Amino acid sequence: MQKALIILIALLGAALAQGQVTITYWQYDFRSKVEAVNELIKKFEAANPGIKVQHQTFPFDAYQQKVASSIPAGQGPDVVNLFYGWLPTWVKAGYLQPMPAEYIKVLDSEFSSLAQAAKVGGKLYGMPTAVRSLALFYNRDLLNAAGFKNPPKTWDEFLSIAAKLTVKDGNKFTQLGYAMAPDGQDHHLVREVLIRQFGGRPYSDDGRRVLYGDAAGLRAFTFYTDWLKKYNVGTLGNQFFPGNNAYRDAFIAGKVGMIFDGSFAIGTIRNGAKFNWGVAELPLEKAGGRKVNYGSFWMHGLTPLATGPKLAASLKFLEFLVSEETQRYWLEKVGELPARKSLIKDPKLTLDRVFGPFVLSLAYAKATPFVDEIGQRKVMTDAINRVLLENKDPAESWRMAVAEEQKLLDAFWK
Repeated sequence: MQKALIILIALLGAALAQGQVTITYWQYDFRSKVEAVNELIKKFEAANPGIKVQHQTFPFDAYQQKVASSIPAGQGPDVVNLFYGWLPTWVKAGYLQPMPAEYIKVLDSEFSSLAQAAKVGGKLYGMPTAVRSLALFYNRDLLNAAGFKNPPKTWDEFLSIAAKLTVKDGNKFTQLGYAMAPDGQDHHLVREVLIRQFGGRPYSDDGRRVLYGDAAGLRAFTFYTDWLKKYNVGTLGNQFFPGNNAYRDAFIAGKVGMIFDGSFAIGTIRNGAKFNWGVAELPLEKAGGRKVNYGSFWMHGLTPLATGPKLAASLKFLEFLVSEETQRYWLEKVGELPARKSLIKDPKLTLDRVFGPFVLSLAYAKATPFVDEIGQRKVMTDAINRVLLENKDPAESWRMAVAEEQKLLDAFWK
């Protein structure tokens, strides 16, 4: 253990001898996660009576701005929850402090390889409780009624099923085979799955150059936009409901046959769907083709406000949030996959009909090396929407996306 950490523990002990140490934890407002953290705080405080944890949440759309305005002013959280894709921007802005070096060894040896994205410049800026991947959720009742016994294994099968499940009354859809969601998970599907399956790469190894502007990238993008423009298998998920989660809401309502979503959606779908549904690994470009997936996670980091006894208490709370006990609870409460290798390998999890497809995909999932997650997401969703909503030529829209994203990368690395 490093000398600095020993000093921090001593400071915490001295502070606790004089009274209680209070730390603050921030996250965005997602019901299952908020409820889970509230319960976890009760357990933590019971085991650590000298430490008080204040839990504050904010709407997702306002969360990053709240962090940006509070921490530089010396206010806000000691421990903060953030999406891994925000990390480079947050580090550059000074919203986080690196964790003690000994935690790197723990991450490297005990956590999923996806968690390596919690490092910037060789330093570790946090650790995840859970990791995520994508899978196909399907309405088993609708597939069976249409004569399909199994979910699709290839994209050709996917299009065949989606076409059969798409129903229109005049010009209006009454049922969708697939609900397209550019700002849901589809932008990840295009970037990390289709592009790689079609033989391309999203970015250079150092993350500084956009590589998807080649022929393979354009084929992947055109294939995706053709689901609506050529194959007419459905339309955008907001056909039935408003909001970014319209595709999921429509699926839960039984109006959509298939969606691509993350493992974090399991709890919501399980609680809302009133029909038989299932989960399958993502379709392949062709039988025996390359398996690829997108992996991601939310992590817990330390802000510069955590100093002295508060830093030691914050580290203690963060360790609790990423412990095996917490990760088991998180799986049951939130539905996200454990970040620790030992738990992911549990046969009960890998063979589970719902969790299994997600767990299997972690072996080949890649976490996109974002430098500006919001900006890069917008580039991809704008490219898709230009084709789907404005009838722009896919090749032209794709060229625009390449130029826009390269400009973002250049600005960050300059």
